[in-house]
Amino acid sequence: MSLCESADCKLTNYLETKGDLETSFNRVEKQSHKCKFGKDGVCCKLCSNGPCRITPKSPRGVCGADADTIVARNFLRAIAAGTACYLHVVENTAWNLKKIGSGSGNLNIKSPETLDMLAHIFDIEEGDINKKAVKVAEAVISDLYKPRFEKMELVKKLAYGPRYENWKKIGILPGGAKSEVFDAIVKTSTNLSSDPIDMLMNALNLGVSTGIYGLMLTNLLNDVMLGKPKIREAKVGFRVIDADYINIMVTGHQHSDIADLQDRLITEQVKLRAKEAGAKGFRLVGCTCVGQDLQLRGEHYKEVFAGHAGNNYTSEAVLATGGIDLVVSEFNCTIPGIETIAEKYQVKMICIDDVAKKKDADYIPFDMDKAEDISEKLIDEALKSYNSRRKIVDIDIPKDHGYDDVITGVSEGSLKDFLGGSFEPLIKLIAQGKIKGIAGVVGCSNLTAKGHDVFTVELTKELIKRDILVLSAGCSSGGLENVGLMSMSAANLAGNNLKEVCLALGIPPVLNFGPCLAIGRLEMVAVELAKVLNIDIPQLPLVLSAPQWLEEQALADAAFGLTLGLPLHVAISPFIDGSEVVTQTLTKDLVNITGGKLIIEGDVVKAADKLEAIIEERRKGLNI
Repeated sequence: MSLCESADCKLTNYLETKGDLETSFNRVEKQSHKCKFGKDGVCCKLCSNGPCRITPKSPRGVCGADADTIVARNFLRAIAAGTACYLHVVENTAWNLKKIGSGSGNLNIKSPETLDMLAHIFDIEEGDINKKAVKVAEAVISDLYKPRFEKMELVKKLAYGPRYENWKKIGILPGGAKSEVFDAIVKTSTNLSSDPIDMLMNALNLGVSTGIYGLMLTNLLNDVMLGKPKIREAKVGFRVIDADYINIMVTGHQHSDIADLQDRLITEQVKLRAKEAGAKGFRLVGCTCVGQDLQLRGEHYKEVFAGHAGNNYTSEAVLATGGIDLVVSEFNCTIPGIETIAEKYQVKMICIDDVAKKKDADYIPFDMDKAEDISEKLIDEALKSYNSRRKIVDIDIPKDHGYDDVITGVSEGSLKDFLGGSFEPLIKLIAQGKIKGIAGVVGCSNLTAKGHDVFTVELTKELIKRDILVLSAGCSSGGLENVGLMSMSAANLAGNNLKEVCLALGIPPVLNFGPCLAIGRLEMVAVELAKVLNIDIPQLPLVLSAPQWLEEQALADAAFGLTLGLPLHVAISPFIDGSEVVTQTLTKDLVNITGGKLIIEGDVVKAADKLEAIIEERRKGLNI
C-alpha cells in the first residue's frame, strides 16, 4: 500500500517493511477527496431539515441561517469542545493535587517551591505543605465551577496586566469556565444565536479559559506533584524501546494519573517481579503528549522513563515494533488506529479515564484514593501480557530511528535559570540582531499539510535559517526532535547569527518545551520578556504557527494565542473560508481588537516570509 509522506523518512521506511499493515499513513489516501462544504464550514446538520449546504444559488439553509452564521456556529462549537477537553485535564489535575495533599496516593510534593509560588499568587497563607496543596487545588476547582455570571478570580491573578485590561475592555473575561463551555454549546444550537461577531467574541472568551487554566495552570499543578522540568540531553525515537524490559506505553495528557505507577515501577519488589518473568525491569515509553510531559520532567524519572518515541501518528508504528507490552490510555491523541495493531501484536490495552476508552480496552477508572491498587492492577496486566505475547510476537525495533542527543526539559523556569536567572541575556541577543525574533511552532501533527510533520519541519528549517529562534510545544515537538532539529547538529542549519548563538550557548536552534500543554509555558516566557521591556505582548518580535493543527483542542489553543495579541499562522484553514465576515474578522479586524490575527498560508516559504515580516515590523516598533 502507498504511504503518506513524512518528514521522518526512517519512519516511513520502517512502515514499508510491514507489508499490508494498515495505519493512518495509508488510510489518508483513501480519504483524500474532501467535501468542499465541510472544508469551507458551510455545512449544517443541527436539525432534521438538513444537512444544509450553502451555495451561491442557495445562500441560506432551510431555517434561514446564512454562511456567516453557520461558519461562526461551527467554529465556536469546535472551540467549546476543545476548551472542554483542556478543562477536563486541569480539573482532574487539581483534584489529584487536592487528594495528594489530603494523603491519598502515597505521593509527596516534588516541587514545594512551585506550590509556594502559586499560594503567593492566590493570596493563600498556610504553613503546612499538604494543607497548602489542598487550598491551592480548591482555589482552581472553585473557579472552574463558578456560574457564568461570576468572573473567575484567578484570571486576574495569573494573566499579564496589559492583557487582562484588554480582555476586560473588549468583554471577554470568562465566568466559570465549565459554565462558559456549557452556554457556548447552547448558543450554537438550533435556532439560537445568528450573530457571527458575538460568537467569535465568545470563542475568544473560551480561549482565555483554555490558556490560563487548561494550559498554564495544568503545567504548574503538575510541576508541584511531579517536579519542575530540568534541561538535559535525552534520546528519542524507536531506539528508546528496549526489548529486555516490560514496556508500557502511555497515551494522553494527564501525567499525574500515572504518578503513582511511575514511582511503583522502580521499587525493588516490582523490579524483582519483572526479573522473575525474565525481564530486566519495567519501562515507560513516551508517546503522544503525556510522553512529552514525561520527557520534560525526565531528569526526575531516569530509571523508569525510557524516552519519547514519537507523536500521535507515530504511535501505530511504535506498537508494530512488537516491543510494547501494555498500552495505558487516559486522554486524547490516543488514535483509534492503534486498536487493530494492538490486536495483531497481542498488546493489552487498558483505559484509566473513560473519555479515552478504546473499543477493545479494559476500563479501570482512575481515582487517586485508589492509586496504589490501580498501579498494582496495571503491573499485573503488564506482566501477564509480557509472559503471553513475547513467546509468539516478533520484535522488530529499528535502532537507527531517532537521536541520542536531543535537548529537552525546557520550560519558562529552566530556560530562565539557564540564562543566569534573567531573560535579559535573551533580550540583549534579540536587540543585537543575533536572534531576529522568536517563533512558537506549536500544536499537532496531521497528515494533510504536505504529509506527516512535513510542513512543521520545513517551516522550522526556513525560520531558523532566517535567524529566528523556534520554541516548540505539542506533537510538533515530537516530529521536530525525531528528525534532529532539537539536537546540537541542527545549529548548522541555522543562519550565521543564530548558529553563532547556538554554538556559544550549547543549545539547538529549536527548543523543546514538550507537550501541547506547554503552549502555556510559551505564554509565560512571553510575559517575562514583555515585563522586562515594559511593553504588551503584541509588541514583542514573537509570532506563532500551528502549521499542522489537527483537532478542536488546537482551535482552542489558537483562540488563546489570538487573545494574547499574537499573529497565528496555520497551513490549513480552520473551516472558515465560506464566511466573508468570519474570515475578515479573524484575519484582518482582530488586530484592532486584541492585537492578534489569523494567517492562513499553505506555502512554506510564503508563510515564513509573512512571519518574518511581522517580526521585522515589531523590531522597528521597538527601535532595534
